Amino acid sequence: MSAAPTGTAPGQSRKASLAALVGTVLEWYDFIVYGTAAAIVLNTQFFPSHDPLLGTLAAFATYAVGFLARPVGGLVLGRLGDRVGRRRMLVLTLVLMGASTTAIGLLPTYAQVGVLAPILLVLLRLVQGFGAGGEYAGAVVLSVEHARPDRRGFAGSAAPLGYAVATLLGNGVFSLFLLLPADQFASWGWRLPFLLGALCLVVGYLIRRTVEEPPVFRNTRTDPSAGIFAAIRRHPRSFFIVVGTRMGENGFAYLLPVFGVAYVATTLGLGRSLGLGAVMIASAVQAVLIPLCGLLSDRVGRKPVYLIGIIGSVCWMVPFFLLTDTRSVGWVILAFVLGLGVFYPAMLAPQAAWYAELFDTEFRMSGFAFSREVGSVLAGGLAPFIATALYAWAGHWWPILVYMAAMAALTVVALALGPETARNRIGQEQAVRVPETR
Repeated sequence: MSAAPTGTAPGQSRKASLAALVGTVLEWYDFIVYGTAAAIVLNTQFFPSHDPLLGTLAAFATYAVGFLARPVGGLVLGRLGDRVGRRRMLVLTLVLMGASTTAIGLLPTYAQVGVLAPILLVLLRLVQGFGAGGEYAGAVVLSVEHARPDRRGFAGSAAPLGYAVATLLGNGVFSLFLLLPADQFASWGWRLPFLLGALCLVVGYLIRRTVEEPPVFRNTRTDPSAGIFAAIRRHPRSFFIVVGTRMGENGFAYLLPVFGVAYVATTLGLGRSLGLGAVMIASAVQAVLIPLCGLLSDRVGRKPVYLIGIIGSVCWMVPFFLLTDTRSVGWVILAFVLGLGVFYPAMLAPQAAWYAELFDTEFRMSGFAFSREVGSVLAGGLAPFIATALYAWAGHWWPILVYMAAMAALTVVALALGPETARNRIGQEQAVRVPETR
């Protein structure tokens, strides 16, 4: 996506961005397919209940379980990525996520094996989350370290662009199979989106195996005695900045496409296809705006673009619910498009390069991965569950507004405390240079 920096072989920068894009498509495809399935079908297949809302709560709880493993994956895989190489870890994360997603599509249901079914589902979600914990950070770091200094925001946007593509792919696949008769979809149709994860795995592996390690990483000596928490000890401020800025961003990322789809489908009784279609249109807008927002962050800085995104997102919450409550197809689509398609990219795009720039090369992948995934647990992993519980408690969406406003406030504070890094040079931290090893 950008010209290569000095020392990077011709074409490697573009390959790194493509590898980041494809791998992130698989990561988000995994989670989007599960989140959509949790709202539509897994609540009845794995958590039978006479109350549909209780079944949905249980399905969203297993959705959150996948996030609990992500910080552990970020710690372990991130540290290995800092020691043995970005590319090797990215191949491993791809296999972990792709295999677990495919296996979910093969699971027996509660009606077939009883309580063993949700237990196996939880275990696979843990494996999926562990792999995802190192995936996104590694993908961003690989593309940013290969990029030209004045195009890191643009190059880093390849990974978040994968989010938009995966949303289109995941929801598009689900919408296609929702055309099946209801009994066939409930019997076997819901499994096919998970089984297609195997195809993403193969494509991602073929691309990633051709990408070289970034020169800035090859020329950096790492301390083999450094512990697994060394990145946080070296960069405690960066850790809290990442966690804080994730609160609002990741909360909105999962509130609208997961809880929002369930709200439109179940609470408003508008059916499953409308919410999915609205998210797909919003994702198409995202796919255009994410690279543009990344490029804008190279020009004006990471923090101003991020600030526009979080303020716009929290201000849009009231119009979002007012528009969806009209039950008008056009207004529902507009509610999702402006929330997810316009305001959210302004956070997601600059965030990628910014998080990579907050850590030294020696600890970049582990620091980025762990702090980002801690934020994922506290924000996105719990957002659909908390929003559903709040709505069940109050019978109205106003408590959700309070919850998201608090999350946004934490993000604004963390943004204010964080440094602007768009003009910084990376890879200058260590004076010791070592020869390349293969």
